[in-house]
Amino acid sequence: MAKIRVGRVSEQIKKELSQIIQMELKDPRIGFITVTGVETTSDLSQAKVYLSVLGSEEQKEETLKAIARGTGFLRSELGKRMKLRHTPVLLFKFDSSIEYGSRIESLLDDINNGNDAR
Repeated sequence: MAKIRVGRVSEQIKKELSQIIQMELKDPRIGFITVTGVETTSDLSQAKVYLSVLGSEEQKEETLKAIARGTGFLRSELGKRMKLRHTPVLLFKFDSSIEYGSRIESLLDDINNGNDAR
């Protein structure tokens, strides 16, 4: 039963953080960012937030620095919107699964194009 609640809380955190980052976080260093997932510990004390950022490596680093500087604001806004006894500590990480998937897709396309040439 606890796993179901943790899953629901994680999805709600993902939804709320997406809205807060897109609408209320006013930092010019933040580029096009997507919250791709949230993993919350079973006691809801920490939440790993996975982000996907569109742009170069330098832009990604700047975005991560800007998000890290706004962590307090994000956490306080999250606490206001969600009815939890304790707001989890937010840990931000890059989600490279989208880049990995597009790399695999391009490799498969290269293989298929090589077979068509024969």
